Amino acid sequence: MKLSKISLLATSVAASLAAVGISSLALAEEVVVYSARNEQLIKPLFDAYTKQTGVQVKFVTDKEGPLMERLKAEAANTPADMLITVDAGNLWQAASQGLLQPVNSATLNANIPAHLRDPKNLWFGLSVRARTIFFNTQKVKPAELSTYEDLASAKWKGRLCLRTSKKVYNQSLMAMMIEEHGEPKTEQIAKGWVANLATDVFADDTKMLEAIGAGQCDVGIANTYYYGRLMEKKPSLPVAIFWANQHAKGVHVNVSGAGVTRYAKNPAAAQKLLEWLSSEKAQNLFTDLDMEYPANPAVKADPKLLAWGPFKQNLINVNKAGELQANAVKLMDRAGYK
Repeated sequence: MKLSKISLLATSVAASLAAVGISSLALAEEVVVYSARNEQLIKPLFDAYTKQTGVQVKFVTDKEGPLMERLKAEAANTPADMLITVDAGNLWQAASQGLLQPVNSATLNANIPAHLRDPKNLWFGLSVRARTIFFNTQKVKPAELSTYEDLASAKWKGRLCLRTSKKVYNQSLMAMMIEEHGEPKTEQIAKGWVANLATDVFADDTKMLEAIGAGQCDVGIANTYYYGRLMEKKPSLPVAIFWANQHAKGVHVNVSGAGVTRYAKNPAAAQKLLEWLSSEKAQNLFTDLDMEYPANPAVKADPKLLAWGPFKQNLINVNKAGELQANAVKLMDRAGYK
């Protein structure tokens, strides 16, 4: 019996798809992502994934708070298969509110170190953000610097700049210090920082780094990618990076990361996307777009970041940044850190 023109066409299309490695099932497959990362930082990744696999990725971007509230309100009716957000504190919040489901993946366990993922595999770090010390090169010698804790000593009186305690990045840093030192010692450190402030706290890291460069203060604490962005615009700014606590537990690190939503309609496809995001190709795209470090230790950082030199990470599980966040907020309030 002769094949109809339609049958011949369908056979031809299937053969063409097979030739480029895309199945008809993949073409029909779709993953929906709620993302607290900006569109320009995630769209190139999703486009690359679709090109490689044929799986369509639809995404909604917003702040992490509204996205989590939306997931709670939608419950089992949510279209979202994955949540992407920044800071382990936010990821912990999503997990503690029952918005994520565990993912048992040998690939993710191999690609993402244990201290950069949830102990119950509810979320996985995808990029690393180091929060370290920065200094004015005309006023400070690197030999004068050592640890976050030392910034509370009297020699830095009137010389320190800090970002507001209201930002989750500083809440996470303080939470990790509580885990390491306990609350009484951490509170002493926070009070020492406040006593050493050269001026009021800043709304963001960029303004604080500019103040260091302008000589308004000599030292401060910021995320490395803010420094990278600023130096691209103002390469002559007399500000340099110092890797904190290298003779102690190491630099405080945090993550941006993702998890599969509790009520995902397509959890298997979401897991595949998550695994791909931990791969070498995706890690390079994910980190280079925003001057962050790869979470996968097998992947090299962007040459611009490598130029800042190697550093030892603090290996305390970043989950503690969320677990102890409420304690950290109360502690900073008691210390007068606004």
